[in-house]
Amino acid sequence: MDAFSDPHMSEPVIYGGEELESANVVMILLHGRGATPDDILRLARNFEQPDLAFVAPKAANYTWYPYSFLADVEKNEPHLSSALEKVRTVIAQIKNHGFRQDQIYLLGFSQGACLALEYVRKNPGKYAGVFGLSGGLIGSTVSKEDYSGDLESTPIFMGCSDVDRHIPLERVVQSAEILTSMNAHVEKRIYPGMPHTVNDDEVEFIKQSLEERFA
Repeated sequence: MDAFSDPHMSEPVIYGGEELESANVVMILLHGRGATPDDILRLARNFEQPDLAFVAPKAANYTWYPYSFLADVEKNEPHLSSALEKVRTVIAQIKNHGFRQDQIYLLGFSQGACLALEYVRKNPGKYAGVFGLSGGLIGSTVSKEDYSGDLESTPIFMGCSDVDRHIPLERVVQSAEILTSMNAHVEKRIYPGMPHTVNDDEVEFIKQSLEERFA
């Protein structure tokens, strides 16, 4: 594959928190459209714990896929497949450092949240947890009948506004139902009137989840 068929292939990966060699848990951070790995690493400073490493891949041109996550999947190719492959490659590299999949979290905002949720939907299994901040499963339509696999009680948090102009509430609800049907433990929180952002309640939920993990 080349840069035309795999546009995210050669993009860098930025690290933060503990060194991988001394960490016990890793969180993959997926930035939103037009943002950078440094942006989401700044958010992750709220979640720092001893033994927690952060890994933040960069999207080509700071965009994981060119059109809305509600567009036909084909319209977002090859960028979407490349983005999913980038996450797969990062996870493989983390596993090469001796980590199991259930020691790996995924956290994303907006485009990054959609990518994180879509990745675990396509690659079911046990993860440490998934935090989807203002996102949903990708595609022009989604249906429980089209999805299968066991997420093995992976905890998934989904937070979003009820009036987000990028993320329709209906898609958040549908996505939560689908992931639940795949045996994930989904915590869905809808925030009335919230703009397209991350709020204090979401930050506190993630902090508490990690504190419980590291207690």
